Amino acid sequence: MNLNTAKVIITGGSTGIGYETAKQLISKGAKVVICSRNKSEIEKAAQEIGAIGLQADISNEDEVKALFKEANEKLGGLNVLINNAGIGYLALLTETSEADFSRIWETNVKGAFLVGKEAAKYFIPQNEGNIVNISSTAGQKGFATGTAYCASKFAVSAMTECWRAELRKNNIRVMQVNPSEVVTPFGAKLGYEAQNVNSKLKPSEIAHTIVSMLEMDNVGFITDATVWATNP
Repeated sequence: MNLNTAKVIITGGSTGIGYETAKQLISKGAKVVICSRNKSEIEKAAQEIGAIGLQADISNEDEVKALFKEANEKLGGLNVLINNAGIGYLALLTETSEADFSRIWETNVKGAFLVGKEAAKYFIPQNEGNIVNISSTAGQKGFATGTAYCASKFAVSAMTECWRAELRKNNIRVMQVNPSEVVTPFGAKLGYEAQNVNSKLKPSEIAHTIVSMLEMDNVGFITDATVWATNP
């Protein structure tokens, strides 16, 4: 697609991959709405990069509907969703509480579902749209302490496949990006301090991948892109 015509919603847009993707898209002429739960953070981020910042909790269906309605009005339409918002949690199976498991699924699965569903309602009637789900290499292979997080990311992959099968007839490209370890505030929130950061992926590499996928002519699309650091 021509990014000059892109009218984009990015969830989880105040930091990390979402923020950098918005920044790169705007530099190429796209109009972008970024959202997050934190009003002051999203407004600050939007001002820094020239986006529109809207507060929304994507696990709340009413807030998702309001987000899309306002974004559609402010941008004069919608044709791209970057389904990026997500939270992490790592713990041994026996130490993972029901509350923690449910909290991860509320955002990473239910939230992604609600946002994808609402995007489809806008994209199907216009017979055009792009959905990019941000999953993880944790959605391709499990690991110790990853029960809740990996399960949520495997679920995102399943939803991506289902949406792709349903929406191709409406010229809607459903794509997925699977980053490996990326140096963002995400890891710090888990109490994880990245090592050898100069050789680790940064948000800019993942944003570049997303932008490149969108820039392909609409006659084709890249179904999945997995991004690894060369020598971490």
